[in-house]
Amino acid sequence: MTPVLRSYIRGGWHTPTDEGRPLFDAVTGDEVARISSAGIDMAAVLDHGRRVGGPALRELTFHQRAGLLKALAGHLREHREELYAVSARTGGTLYDAKFDIDGGIGVLQAYASKGRRELPNDTIYVEGDVEPLSKGGTFVGQHVATSLRGVAVQVNAFNFPVWGPLEKFAPAFLAGVPSVVKPASPTAFLTAKLAELVVDAGLLPEGSMQFVVGSVGDMFDHLTEQDLVAFTGSASTAAKLRTHPGIVGRSVRFSAEADSLNLSVLGPDAGPGTPEFDLYVKQLIQEMTVKAGQKCTAIRRAFVPAEHVDAVVDAVSARLAATVVGNPAAEGVRMGALASLEQREEVRRSVKALADAGRIVFGDPAKVDAVDADAERGAFISPILLTGDPDRAEPHEVEAFGPVSSVLPYSSTEQLIDYAARGHGSLVGSIITGDTAFARDVVLGVAPWHGRLLVLTQADAKESTGHGSPMPQLVHGGPGRAGGGEEMGGIRGVLHHMQRTAVQADPDTLTAITGRWVPGSRRTETDVHPFRKHLEELRIGDTIVAGPRTVTQEDVEHFAEFTGDTFYAHTDAEAAAANPLFGERVAHGYLIVSLAAGLFVDPDPGPVLANFGVDRLRFLTPVKFGDALTVTLTCKQVTPRDSAGYGEVRWDADVTRQDGESVARYDVLTLVAKKDA
Repeated sequence: MTPVLRSYIRGGWHTPTDEGRPLFDAVTGDEVARISSAGIDMAAVLDHGRRVGGPALRELTFHQRAGLLKALAGHLREHREELYAVSARTGGTLYDAKFDIDGGIGVLQAYASKGRRELPNDTIYVEGDVEPLSKGGTFVGQHVATSLRGVAVQVNAFNFPVWGPLEKFAPAFLAGVPSVVKPASPTAFLTAKLAELVVDAGLLPEGSMQFVVGSVGDMFDHLTEQDLVAFTGSASTAAKLRTHPGIVGRSVRFSAEADSLNLSVLGPDAGPGTPEFDLYVKQLIQEMTVKAGQKCTAIRRAFVPAEHVDAVVDAVSARLAATVVGNPAAEGVRMGALASLEQREEVRRSVKALADAGRIVFGDPAKVDAVDADAERGAFISPILLTGDPDRAEPHEVEAFGPVSSVLPYSSTEQLIDYAARGHGSLVGSIITGDTAFARDVVLGVAPWHGRLLVLTQADAKESTGHGSPMPQLVHGGPGRAGGGEEMGGIRGVLHHMQRTAVQADPDTLTAITGRWVPGSRRTETDVHPFRKHLEELRIGDTIVAGPRTVTQEDVEHFAEFTGDTFYAHTDAEAAAANPLFGERVAHGYLIVSLAAGLFVDPDPGPVLANFGVDRLRFLTPVKFGDALTVTLTCKQVTPRDSAGYGEVRWDADVTRQDGESVARYDVLTLVAKKDA
């Protein structure tokens, strides 16, 4: 019998209470599985995430969550051959499978890395500088981000059944918010395999990831103001979900990545025979044929200078003619099938609308020679290249979600920018040109309608990830028709799942809340030099005051000669006197920092292993010959590293002169050993 896909909810596997509806192999047309969510109590699923998954995740620090993402990525990488095997039934080639599966694993790895590098080993995120709110400094403010107490409901599209769920799950998990993953039906059997691997790994806290295959039923009726919804799919479906009473009534955070008419621009300088022309053709072919064009980032509008349209059409058509379509398992096949027969009919309808506003110059939507496959039982379609009139509405409104692109002429930069805007918002655009001035004009002109822009040249082509590859370090989403969302985006994606709150308090209270020493908060001077304390022994506010040290003319002249920094303000009395900022010779800023280090550093071997940087350095007041410097060094933040025998300590350094005025302020970053390491 055909297997029925199971959901993983409330700590166990759920088999639907009905027989479900069939899902089909995109290549052979054979029934693969059946899908249904019958019998699932959607309110209970959300409740389980909030009661069980949320508290378990919030007990972990960002670093611990990042460690689990890294471990999960490693587990999936070990089992990716199993995912590749199932992916073949979605119609994709092995390259398509790797694009989806390895891409999703890469997202987990990227967020794991960013979590450990850019987030604290804590459960809250402190954002931005402390804001002084009073003259006396007793009233200050700080933005703090905390995990939402709800569930991230993630509704995915059929075209990326692995990457899609993982790109939404990773930032939510890192933020401490549990996920309910709902795959699109046509390829849900691959996401179900992903779910099986995740559950079997046993790495994630219970309730932090649940899977619901089939319809979401009445789930949206049970959302609260602490929940989030992330959707990938059509713009029309996004519009319906965005206005669901459960979302509107509770102001639920809703993020959408929808279909968009992404553009690619050939620069006027990039005519036939140039490297950029070849790059343009190669990229357009790739975006049309990878995953059979079923990518929300694929190129739909190929803008070309009017005089180069025929050359582009000829070059692309020749390459498409050599593209073998058929069973992905067959040797030489470069493009597989669409995800379903229904999807093929949708593409054919869209191509007809586009052809009414232009003409097909390559391919036949009703006919294709499919190698080692039945072209009718399988969801195969020929790559279709059209030319069109960019002054017609259809090229800017109709998306054929398959291996389809339209070549559109333009005659000026201004006209191109106008045409770009007619798409009403896109995920990505690319500009292929060697003319940096043209690139600047186009980027700044079309940026308001795009979430991401790629400028492709000879210089970056070899290392570029390409038009259609969103990167987890950068935002992925777009304005307008593209959904108005930013599903990924490094730490932005994490903060989307957290509540930013402005906390107003006195410095001591704010220090206690944030775990970071705030200027104006109490300091603790101890008999033991802070550099003699191991990581576990350090306390926020531990302070050493060292100095004074008088700065002499000989110090300045020696530093200038020794370093070669003979800038006139330090060495030329007459020129320095004419400088409106100084009026006389002054000490080098870096001399001040060096002298301060000499004052506060404990020279003997000890727990402090290394100084690895200085942040936020500012020279505030000139230091003149005869000024006496004092440095106050305060432990500002302690960040243990779970996987190392040391942690990071951030120190506030305040260098003052004899009148108490600060001359330099900065953070000193050190690595400090743990006591039992």
